[in-house]
Amino acid sequence: MDQSEKPRPNLAVRRIVASLGIFVFLFVYIVAVSDIGRHIPSHNTLLTLLYYALAGTLWGVPILPLISWSEAYRKTRP
Repeated sequence: MDQSEKPRPNLAVRRIVASLGIFVFLFVYIVAVSDIGRHIPSHNTLLTLLYYALAGTLWGVPILPLISWSEAYRKTRP
């Protein structure tokens, strides 16, 4: 092994780390979204619908790099 190459965690470790990271992120995200959602006026149904539709969709954006990292164990070099 060359000095410039650092040992990389194996696939199982990556998946465990990613799973824990996703779990923690989703817990915090759900708490934050529901807390912010309480401050939306209840008489404004359209705003409430848009808020929860966006919040329900956008949670995946920050998780995608973590999933990509956990599954990209061995990349072929050109």
